[in-house]
Amino acid sequence: MSDRYAEGMQARREVLGDAHVDRAEANKTEFDRPFQDLITNSAWGTVWASDGISRRERSMLTLALLAATGNFEEIPMHIRATARTGASRRDVLEAFQHVAIYAGVPRANHALKLAKQTYAEMDMQEEASR
Repeated sequence: MSDRYAEGMQARREVLGDAHVDRAEANKTEFDRPFQDLITNSAWGTVWASDGISRRERSMLTLALLAATGNFEEIPMHIRATARTGASRRDVLEAFQHVAIYAGVPRANHALKLAKQTYAEMDMQEEASR
């Protein structure tokens, strides 16, 4: 295991949480192992492990880019990650407002819908754990 992979796995766990990463690792097969290694090394070991910008800022950028490019499937996962990155709900709203102006209102609107649903789920989980 390379240092970059180890740093990537650490960043991935810090941002997404152990439960998420443990599930992903348990579902990894020989078929998708090369892809999982690629994202752990590059996305997590290079980009998310960098201290060039804060995790809060990186979280906002990621959400905006996912929405702007129409990659909506990962938005709920990254909304949940904001609990660990420090990006507030206001931060997320601001990021999606940028998306509306620069990439289109329909994409921002859909991203906001997903964020609202995910925040509602997070709120219910928090209330249930009290």
